[in-house]
Amino acid sequence: MAANKSDIMLNSPFRLSIVFLNYNRLADTRYTLSHLQHLVAHRHDIEIIAIDNASSDGTASFLRTQESERVIVLEMSENTGIAGYNEGFKRARGDYILVLDDDSHPVDGETLDRFIQRFDQQADIGVIACRIEDAQQHIVRTWHLPKEDYAGKSMAFVGCGFAIRRELFAQIGWYPASFFLYQNEMWVAIEVLKAGYTIYYDPTCRVIHRASPVGRSHWRRVYYPTRNTLWLIRHYFPFPMAYYLIVSRLFLGFIRAVQAFEFGWYYRAVKEGLFTPIAAQPLPKELREQLTPFWRQNSIWHQLIGRL
Repeated sequence: MAANKSDIMLNSPFRLSIVFLNYNRLADTRYTLSHLQHLVAHRHDIEIIAIDNASSDGTASFLRTQESERVIVLEMSENTGIAGYNEGFKRARGDYILVLDDDSHPVDGETLDRFIQRFDQQADIGVIACRIEDAQQHIVRTWHLPKEDYAGKSMAFVGCGFAIRRELFAQIGWYPASFFLYQNEMWVAIEVLKAGYTIYYDPTCRVIHRASPVGRSHWRRVYYPTRNTLWLIRHYFPFPMAYYLIVSRLFLGFIRAVQAFEFGWYYRAVKEGLFTPIAAQPLPKELREQLTPFWRQNSIWHQLIGRL
């Protein structure tokens, strides 16, 4: 049986755990951690957990020098992708978890307060999706979030800036480690909705994504999104609906492979995406209807119409 909220609060002084994963972006890690330390300098209800995913550029060494009572540093022996995040999530002691990338940070301390207040006041909210902004503080539009920049329900969230109830996150099993990279947020979003919680978009919860170009290889943008999206479709959508989405995803992935000239990685993604054993658990109609933006993003018809 899950511990109730009052028990968790008695066992830990932390209301919020900030967890971010680092990999070979030393300059970004320095910036993010310095900003976070400034935001929580006079607070005793927030902890910071920084995970290094076996970096080779000195990131791990730097993080070791910053370890303190409220800055926990975890070092992975190899690059495990998003599984590294999971190690940080498991160590989190806060009631709620704020998830960041090594190149993202909350704008201000008021954003941190809003997470806590919103979760405390609205028990139906499982995830708070943040307003994502670029380095110039302009909104970054993405299909994961509502088209209008107003507070309300959202289908999903952006992985570089969202908050989630720790107990709920543990219940659904954290990130799906097999994904390694990309679409793991979509899996979590669906599982949160399945658990009966709301994903709430709050534009006053602002996160800056500096979008460092370091480590953004073309092959990764072909391989992981194609493979992992095929896994999502096979797992959550019934046939024959899944057939259409699979064919669409194959076509869209091929276009990306042509653009990146990464045909070998595309072939591998298709092979693993289609033939890795997946336990099908089709979603009921009412949940599928909530995933309309995901459907449109992976529908060749909607993508072609949107470009005409």
